[in-house]
Amino acid sequence: MRRALRGVVDFVKRRPLGGAGAVLIVWMVLAAALAEVITTHDPTSNSFADLLKPPSLEFPFGTDQFGRDVFTRILYGSRTALIVGFGASLTGSTLGYFFGVVGAYVGGWVDGAIQRLMDVLISFPLIVIAIAVVAALGPGTLNVVVAITIPIIPRVARVVRSSALTVVSMPYVEATRSIGTRSARIMFRHVAPNVFAPYLIMLTAFLGQAILLEASLSFLGLGVAEPTAAWGLMLRGAGMQFLERAPWLAIAPGVAISAAVFGFNLFGDSLRDALDPRLRSA
Repeated sequence: MRRALRGVVDFVKRRPLGGAGAVLIVWMVLAAALAEVITTHDPTSNSFADLLKPPSLEFPFGTDQFGRDVFTRILYGSRTALIVGFGASLTGSTLGYFFGVVGAYVGGWVDGAIQRLMDVLISFPLIVIAIAVVAALGPGTLNVVVAITIPIIPRVARVVRSSALTVVSMPYVEATRSIGTRSARIMFRHVAPNVFAPYLIMLTAFLGQAILLEASLSFLGLGVAEPTAAWGLMLRGAGMQFLERAPWLAIAPGVAISAAVFGFNLFGDSLRDALDPRLRSA
């Protein structure tokens, strides 16, 4: 425990921007976990006596066109962002990790087939594939996770494969093969652990992108549906409709999205610098 704490302190000292990103992430996680404790308002209940009230002590971020507390919906919206972000990034990065390791080790037609599939997927921008998938599956949190997971897979697979090819050519892998060790054991005992750093870097890097994609899909009406609290959904509805009369409806979710993506990007960049031996030595 003491060693882990010392490592965290050393990471923050060496990379203060990464520490700032970690603080933003911790705030977001705490807001999602303690939403019921922080606020007493219901994120989905309407109050026609409190329509479009400006920020005050009772409503720190004002209310929307249905009288719902914007601050409360921001807190609960962080849950949606984290569920989609972690779900899509973890699933997509793990599948990409698997395909990258298998393709690099097995080679031949297996690697060729995997890479051609990755070529097809990676040729489209993230948002285009996500829109196409969620348009086919329909709106909903699970469908949004699937839609964002698919375009993440090839991007992680390419990075992991390039690192795994170097590991596969190492003498100790050849020696392990020569004594008759099974291929599955070599892949997941000797190759996969040595390319875990690129996987971890890509995982953190895509967390911010997944949150931004979820907000974009919700803004376009292809994400989660009302009355679920989601930042992109808040921007799409009252945020645009009442922009001049009630600007807080757009400012609050916009700042929340920016802070979340900024925090994950800062932390991911610092983690890459810490784990990449070339950058670490520099």
